[in-house]
Amino acid sequence: MRFPKKALSLFVGALAFVSVGTASLSDAVAAEKTSFKVAWSIYVGWMPWGYASDHGIVKKWADKYGIDIEVVQINDYIESINQYTAGEYDACVMTNMDALTIPAAGGVDSTALILGDFSNGNDAVILKGKDKLADVKGQNVNLVELSVSHYLLARGLESVGMAEKDVKVVNTSDADMVAAYTTDDVTAVTTWNPLVAEITAMPGANKVFDSSQIPGEIIDMLVANTDVVKDNPKFAKALVGAWFETMALMSQDNAAGKAARLAMGKASGTDLAGYEMQLASTKMFYKAKVSLAFAKSAELPATMNKVAGFSFDHGLLGDGAADAGFIGMAFPGGKTLGDTANIKLRFDDSYVGMAAEGAL
Repeated sequence: MRFPKKALSLFVGALAFVSVGTASLSDAVAAEKTSFKVAWSIYVGWMPWGYASDHGIVKKWADKYGIDIEVVQINDYIESINQYTAGEYDACVMTNMDALTIPAAGGVDSTALILGDFSNGNDAVILKGKDKLADVKGQNVNLVELSVSHYLLARGLESVGMAEKDVKVVNTSDADMVAAYTTDDVTAVTTWNPLVAEITAMPGANKVFDSSQIPGEIIDMLVANTDVVKDNPKFAKALVGAWFETMALMSQDNAAGKAARLAMGKASGTDLAGYEMQLASTKMFYKAKVSLAFAKSAELPATMNKVAGFSFDHGLLGDGAADAGFIGMAFPGGKTLGDTANIKLRFDDSYVGMAAEGAL
């Protein structure tokens, strides 16, 4: 669960100050240093950061490069990104859409350092008493507005020749989603696990569209300040090294791997079975070579083009955005998307490439 909310509209205006002071913010963070802070929040694909911190894996890699890395859990997902954008943290976990619409839209040049996974069924559209997505026409759909749930609904509607005008979105907190679904008035919801599992276990609940039908479009990442990465490559190397060591451990089908997954499950408020259920609907990139291939794929720019279009249509790229290409993005191999004079989101494959080659 991307906890507790992903209602991005609350922060678009609040982050306007960032664009005013972008130059000074960049100057402030752009320097070689030895101490760093990383923010993370509860979600199946990000639990490894808490485990790696608690079990000394992050410290091991930080020590290797002679630096200190503090990994901080923040209970409010959006607030963690807000603090990262304001310069309180050097790196933060977030989805690809949120990376574009919060720090990048706020004027903070950011680098997607690790593409850790994509949702492969964790996010879903659920109807009450109906079993086809087309049946949603004319219904209210409860979801966290302007979140990846909203994006998923839009993509689902598109797949059956409909658009958002064919439904009415009702903004609903994820904390209230299950309770809302039990009421007679609510007949359609879009949400993420573990809420999806809770709701689909109820009588008459049917999953009619999920993120496995748009594979690779809802991506969970570790994003770092571009200037910090540029001036402190040891920081990036340590993070990537710690991540893939943790991936190797948790993916093992032995006692050590099971113990790691159990610890992550407990830390996220569930048990081993619950955590493994969520992993089953998450395409984790356990190996650096797999993450690298995904980052270098032609599908990634195509996905971000869709995300940029949705974000622009919903006013998430800022008041100054004239079109969906307002914010430039850079991809491996020199590919770009949008305004090359305003590149604020970069998908960097160099450090994961080092991990793939065993060169960290």
